[in-house]
Amino acid sequence: MRRAVEGLGTPYPIGAMLPAVFQEDPVAMSWTGALDEVLAPAISTLDCLAAYVDPALAPPDFVPWLAGWLGTVLDENWPLERQREAVAECVRLFRGRGTVDGLRAMVQLATGGEVEITESGGIRWSTTPNSPLPGRAQTHLAVRVTVAKGTPVDVTVLEELLVAEKPAHVPHSLEVVER
Repeated sequence: MRRAVEGLGTPYPIGAMLPAVFQEDPVAMSWTGALDEVLAPAISTLDCLAAYVDPALAPPDFVPWLAGWLGTVLDENWPLERQREAVAECVRLFRGRGTVDGLRAMVQLATGGEVEITESGGIRWSTTPNSPLPGRAQTHLAVRVTVAKGTPVDVTVLEELLVAEKPAHVPHSLEVVER
């Protein structure tokens, strides 16, 4: 007889929960043993559910599903550790979405490089009415990414990321530099 998952038992054998009269019946014990074998993977999964939803511990094939569950799309070309980091950071990144710090963190995660962002806007308060607005009149976002020499960066994917994460009305420029 071949087991569904070799060597996987159950911590809750059904036969042990039956009344003694059934535990003495070989047919009942054989039948409950078969149920134990079939249910063992489901019970094991439920017992380890916390590990499945932890991006650092989840099985590699479960990480993209977990990302989708959290509303994140992963680049399948990224190494597994970067994918795990993206899933782990996605809630924090969503909180900062649309801000310079959030955009910087997102681009750093995508490239592994150092990110400099220069924006044209600004914030200021004044007690004087009609005081000049901060920043420049023409809005613009300049993103400069510095990566180690030989590090592959897909500029098209990075452009798509910037378009998706920056405020829609702000034009941008992107520069990728190797050091």
